[in-house]
Amino acid sequence: MEAEGLDWLLVPLHQLVSWGAAAAMVFGGVVPYVPQYRDIRRTQNADGFSTYVCLVLLVANILRILFWFGRRFESPLLWQSAIMILTMLLMLKLCTEVRVANELNARRRSFADFDPHHFWQWSSFSDYVQCVLAFTGVAGYITYLSIDSTLFVETLGFLAVLTEAMLGVPQLYRNHHHQSTEGMSIKMVLMWTSGDAFKTAYFLLKGAPLQFSVCGLLQVLVDLAILGQAYAFARHPQKPALHAVHPAGTKAL
Repeated sequence: MEAEGLDWLLVPLHQLVSWGAAAAMVFGGVVPYVPQYRDIRRTQNADGFSTYVCLVLLVANILRILFWFGRRFESPLLWQSAIMILTMLLMLKLCTEVRVANELNARRRSFADFDPHHFWQWSSFSDYVQCVLAFTGVAGYITYLSIDSTLFVETLGFLAVLTEAMLGVPQLYRNHHHQSTEGMSIKMVLMWTSGDAFKTAYFLLKGAPLQFSVCGLLQVLVDLAILGQAYAFARHPQKPALHAVHPAGTKAL
């Protein structure tokens, strides 16, 4: 009888927690990029941030949305993908504007050049938009033709979450290549880690497809590796080479 009397409190409380968790899933993924975006705007230098992170997230979330048409999953994950795509486009726009402003005498490069040596290093934000639209069109058409194949749909879902799990790899490689995390927002990586841990727990509790949980765990491991780099390079900073020249427009990998 006492338990039934508490239903009036527990039911709305449970609903409130569910809404809160869903909101955290939808918007939590973009929060880590706020400090990085502000740092780039403040310093007018995007060298510490790898724009390939944007590429990874754009591909992963476009594939995830296409996966939804073949196998419906939680709506918050679908909305999260849409908001993440918009966020990555904003990051790309800022990084491109800052880089072009710093490269005064650089040769203009465009998506229409189809030069693989300068892929994702174009001089205009519109070139990135063209690339994203081209990828979405091709991937969408293939999905439309193969949507009735269970093997294709499951493979598409696996590729989506595996690509997202590789999110931190471009930053991990850049840090290793430069033996430094200078210019990288530690707040961003800490938010990556906490957000990915929450997201993985959400996948497990909500019974999301197995691909989501496995790749979520992998993502947490990559985040921890980047934090390990930040700690190691802070303890043993690389000594700058004498007479080294560092052009203002150097592109982060």
